[in-house]
Amino acid sequence: MRAITCPYCFAAVPAQRIEFRCLGRAGRGPGCEPVLDRRLADYTGSAAAASLPPVFSASGRRGRAACPACGKPTGRRVCPECHNPLPSAYCDTPGRIVALVGAKNAGKSTYIAVLLHELMNRIGTELDTSLVACDDRTIDRYKRDFARPLYDERRLLPTTASAATTPREPLVYLLTRTRRPRFGRLNLGGGNDALTLVLFDTAGEDLRSRDVRDLHLRYLEAADAVIFLVDPLELPGARAALVGGALPVTADDPDSEPINVIARVTEALQARRSGDRLRIPVAVALTKIDALQPSFARQSALHRSRQSQGALDLDDREAVDEQVRALLHEWQAGQLDRYLRQHYLEYGFFGLSALGGMPGDGRVGAGGVQPYRAEDPLLWLLHRFGMLDGVRGAAASPWPAAGRNA
Repeated sequence: MRAITCPYCFAAVPAQRIEFRCLGRAGRGPGCEPVLDRRLADYTGSAAAASLPPVFSASGRRGRAACPACGKPTGRRVCPECHNPLPSAYCDTPGRIVALVGAKNAGKSTYIAVLLHELMNRIGTELDTSLVACDDRTIDRYKRDFARPLYDERRLLPTTASAATTPREPLVYLLTRTRRPRFGRLNLGGGNDALTLVLFDTAGEDLRSRDVRDLHLRYLEAADAVIFLVDPLELPGARAALVGGALPVTADDPDSEPINVIARVTEALQARRSGDRLRIPVAVALTKIDALQPSFARQSALHRSRQSQGALDLDDREAVDEQVRALLHEWQAGQLDRYLRQHYLEYGFFGLSALGGMPGDGRVGAGGVQPYRAEDPLLWLLHRFGMLDGVRGAAASPWPAAGRNA
């Protein structure tokens, strides 16, 4: 029996239990009047936006149902637990929830903004994919909180606030990729692959706060993959290797220590999953790698850009993984590698920069946003999900020392 995980409350709902919302009255035609939806009001914390046509039960497998009160057919499906809308694309395609977790200064919001922008533009062109928001709230939040300040106004995004003070909603997208023909025939093997991508940024302290812990635990339990963002400048060995410029001032906060954040998430994942080691794939990405790049050896894999070839370069993936692992041990942070090996069957290390250059005075650098390998963790996960081929033997091009304008 197929179950769908609500991308808002993260409840697992059998397809036939999905409910519908009446379309309501339009002009003088038939339809139900708005009523207060208490479940939706409880979820949002406000009754102002919860005055809507009523919800009713019907088999969600069919995709459409007639309202028993007014007889009007509707295709608006909702979660029976929280009454948030479940877009048709989300109900009809495999859903993949990617948990994005990091400490307070790891750059989660900036990373989300850049990753989505790359998927909509450069990476979308390379992979022949489209990325479309599944609901209006995702559209509004991305423009308001991510795209407008970072790309239009070139302002740095604020640190992710705890959900205890600033409630957040996930960003829900439909990612569709054209499956390329095989064996030289135009249509054989062609078609589209699609999945829904749910991104939900979690502040490190949210996993410690009792007020918001339950929602985040449900989110992590429902996740199909986890991306851990680690600020390498929180690692003493990496800070010592920083070449030029003043070191940023960081507070002595246990929530900022990567091993503590990863351990807290791991405990949440192990609560509902069996086995000594977790099967969920985990990507551990060192952010702000551009600040440390001058200290790397000339032959380092982190001096190279990823080849744009519409597939995952497995040789490059292994080289970067080995390089980042070696750096962690060099920086006296090898416990991260040991801990992950003890608790996960599949994990990979990444090095990336969302901005591609050092910002100043709360603004993006003069060259604008120039991401370096920001897409690598997601491409690896798409490969694990079966949506992206892996290839070997691709040549890599050098990454200019001044940065990479992708």
